[in-house]
Amino acid sequence: MRYSSSMYSPLTHVIMKHPKDAFISQEHLSENWKTFNYLREPDFNEACKEFSELINTIEQQGTQIDYLPSSDTVGLDSIYAHDPVKFTPAGALILKSGKKLRQPEAQVFKKFLSDKGIPIVGELTGDAVSDAGDIVWLDDRTLLVGRGYRTNDEAIRQLKEMTADLVDEFIVVQLPHDQGEAECLHLMSFISVVDKDLAVVHSPLMPVFLRQLLLERGFELVEVSKEEYDTLGCNVLAIAPRVCVLTDENASTIQKLKDAGATVHVYKGQEISLLGTGGPTCLTCPVVRG
Repeated sequence: MRYSSSMYSPLTHVIMKHPKDAFISQEHLSENWKTFNYLREPDFNEACKEFSELINTIEQQGTQIDYLPSSDTVGLDSIYAHDPVKFTPAGALILKSGKKLRQPEAQVFKKFLSDKGIPIVGELTGDAVSDAGDIVWLDDRTLLVGRGYRTNDEAIRQLKEMTADLVDEFIVVQLPHDQGEAECLHLMSFISVVDKDLAVVHSPLMPVFLRQLLLERGFELVEVSKEEYDTLGCNVLAIAPRVCVLTDENASTIQKLKDAGATVHVYKGQEISLLGTGGPTCLTCPVVRG
């Protein structure tokens, strides 16, 4: 089995977590949304409806979806199943979140993968912290890793070591301070690779070298405005090359994607995405891309 080392090849197997197992109930949301820094208290029933809409789009692609179980050791953010692990062609890397409240998620995920018989090729240890949102496959042999508040130098050292046989180019991307340590800025916050030569970006946050690198490699850039960056317009899940999923509040980005020849699916993501600032890439952990 060859596991995922792409951000855009056809999504054939993905791991997700249902709001009923992450948000639990309206009462649980009421008690915890401020702790996890959500913009306001999500509506539990609406969250479940929004998630079903997203699931329907993914299932129409023929994708196998496995669901993480509920667990007393993790919190609301566990709905964002992308971050605790990152897949390589050989199997999963178990990470350790730079957000302390999310660190228990990795061990729950590790047990889940072990129970499924999915190989684990490495695990961060010691002081290393990293979120998978900071790790982007530019192509099968090129790995971008964001250095910011959620991913530190020790994690980068360990990741480089663990992927040495799998990667030709390991490129560290220095992330900006932006809104500060309390807010989440991942590398994937301002870039989504949706085809071998198409990326959705918010250039004001991009290091110059990264933007130039993409252009040198023949990428067309779909530029997301500041207004739509704030509504997760840059968070675009590719379920196949140029087959994209994003929240429905980003009309300009949606039109630009269509102009670039993409097929675009949208879902209402107010409760499951905007309030916790986690779009469709955050809600999905790609296991296999065919």
